[in-house]
Amino acid sequence: MVYMQTFASSYPDYEFTQAVPAQITWYHNQTILDKISDSNLRIWYMQQAIENGWSRNVMVMQIDTKLHERQGKALTNFKSALPPITSDLAQQIFKDEYNLEFLDAGNDIYERQLEKSLITNIRDFLLELGTGFAFLGSQYKLTVGGDDFYIDLLFYHTKLRCYVVIELKTGKFQPSYMGQLEFYLTAIDMEVKHENDNPTIGLLLCQNANKLVVDYSLKDKKQPMGVSKYKLSENKLPKGLEDALPSPEQFKHFFETIKDD
Repeated sequence: MVYMQTFASSYPDYEFTQAVPAQITWYHNQTILDKISDSNLRIWYMQQAIENGWSRNVMVMQIDTKLHERQGKALTNFKSALPPITSDLAQQIFKDEYNLEFLDAGNDIYERQLEKSLITNIRDFLLELGTGFAFLGSQYKLTVGGDDFYIDLLFYHTKLRCYVVIELKTGKFQPSYMGQLEFYLTAIDMEVKHENDNPTIGLLLCQNANKLVVDYSLKDKKQPMGVSKYKLSENKLPKGLEDALPSPEQFKHFFETIKDD
C-alpha cells in the first residue's frame, strides 16, 4: 500500500504512467522508488530498462554503479571525426569507465589474462557495453601485405552500423597506443568493412588515463576513436583482517619449523 501511494504521488500524470512505468514490472518500479529520489533520474533509468530489456537485478547493478554518471562520457574525437547525427549517437553509447568487477580479477592482471577473462565472461561484458554490440572475435586476425596482425576484440554495432575495435591496455594510457589503434581502424576499413558500413570506431580501454594527455592525443586524429577506463575488483581482504593473517615471512618460518620437526 505504501508503495502504491508513493507511486501515485510520484507519477500523477496518467498518460506518462501508461507510457513509461507501465512498461516495466512492479518490482522494477519498487526498486527505482527505493533507490532514486530524483524524478528525472527515475525516468532515465526506466527508459534505459525498457530500451535494454534489463532484469531487475541488472537494473540494480546499473543503478549501484551509477550508470548515469558514466554513460556518454568517454573521451573521444567523435564530434570532429563523424557526421553530427552519428557522432551524437556514438558518444552516448560509450562510457568513460567500464565496470569489469564481474571478472573478479585484481589490478595486477596481464593484458592477455584480461582478454581471456572477458571472453569467458562475454555475456557480462556485452551487458556492460550496452545494447547493439555483436561480438565477432578475439585476437581477430588481419593480414596486410602478407603480415599478420591481431585485434584484441572486434565487435559490430547494429545501431551505428559499423565495426568497433577494442584494444586492451593494463596500466596508464600512453599516446603511443593510438598509432596501433589507428592502423587497426584503417585495416578494418580497407579489408573488412562493407561499402554500406559506417567508418570503424576504435576504443582503447586502459586502467588509468590523464584527461589532458588523452585530449592532446585525440586532437588531430581523423579516425573516430575514444579512450575509456575500466574498473576491476580490488581483491582485497576486509579491513583489519589483513593484519590478523601471518606475513609471508611468518609462513616461511612456520613451514621451516615443521620441516625441521
